[in-house]
Amino acid sequence: MTNPYAVVAITKHGVAIARRLLDALLQVDVFYPSKFAQGDEREFGIHVFEGSVVQYVPKLFQSYQGIIGIVSLGAMVRMIAPLLKDKKTDPAVLVIDDRANYVVSVLSGHLGGANDLTKQVAGVLGAIPVITTASDVGETLAVDLLGREFGFEIENFAKVTQVSAAVVNEQRVHIIQEAGERNWWKYKKPLPSHLQVFETFESARKQLFDAALVITPRLLTQEEEDTFLANGVLYRPKVVVIGIGCNKGTSALEIEQVIQTTLAEAELSMMSVRNLATIDLKKDEPGLVEVCARHGWRLDTYTAAELNTIPIPNPSDTVYKYVGAYGVSEPCARLSSGASEWVVEKVKSGNVTISICLVNA
Repeated sequence: MTNPYAVVAITKHGVAIARRLLDALLQVDVFYPSKFAQGDEREFGIHVFEGSVVQYVPKLFQSYQGIIGIVSLGAMVRMIAPLLKDKKTDPAVLVIDDRANYVVSVLSGHLGGANDLTKQVAGVLGAIPVITTASDVGETLAVDLLGREFGFEIENFAKVTQVSAAVVNEQRVHIIQEAGERNWWKYKKPLPSHLQVFETFESARKQLFDAALVITPRLLTQEEEDTFLANGVLYRPKVVVIGIGCNKGTSALEIEQVIQTTLAEAELSMMSVRNLATIDLKKDEPGLVEVCARHGWRLDTYTAAELNTIPIPNPSDTVYKYVGAYGVSEPCARLSSGASEWVVEKVKSGNVTISICLVNA
């Protein structure tokens, strides 16, 4: 596997279509039977195989983000049926007919990206894209994709299917958004009237609803969970920025424990952390680098001069003596988040100092 998508053909016409896709798309590996080899497969990195395609599909299913099969829909369904696990892990699967008239999204239309890939491939071939996902057909909100381009993460995935049904069946759905990017509605038409957006739980309570979408970095109270998540989906936007300072050699375990404890005390979710920020002298600190790698967080760094441009409530002459800045965690959190205030000004625990800000706060 050198690219995210595999194109598989089994007929002479299918091979011609596969080669068209190889020319037009930069992210595909092409596979077809050796009996249709044209002699230039090695030059173009095309894979040829012997025997039936059925024996190769399981490996492709496990290795690629998506499979583009130039086969019948029925044949593809039979091949992938024993391999299916769940919508969070199954790859995108689509099929193209032998004359490239239609491109059909078969599996993982949303999370796997099959619907978008179907549109892209159909555009290349001049074919008709066939997409049957209700939210796409009806141009309405896709519950499993809300805010995905901004990094929103779903905390309670088990509720997605039933809340999606409420959306497409035009039941009353409340969207309570306390933080995060607001431009998640992707269609040119107005938001449907059965979807109502609220900035607070208090305002959302005043109207009856059948389902809820909650977007917040905050840990909910039990009462809020009972009320809004009984038939609701909870999204964690990436809005928490942690300014951090630590002594040389501080372990990743200690850093992580201080982060977890401080976030819990501030009633904020670990899933909403966007990044850590520190002074440039600490950019290669092993413990910080390991924690960021473990959680997929980026590490923003700033010079002492940059840090000293931010007025802080707890300046330290001792810190200035060693690093040239009057503080590290506090100004780092402000600079990285763009916030004007701190959610947590400064917490020192052992070898670690932490400050927290919210993006756009």
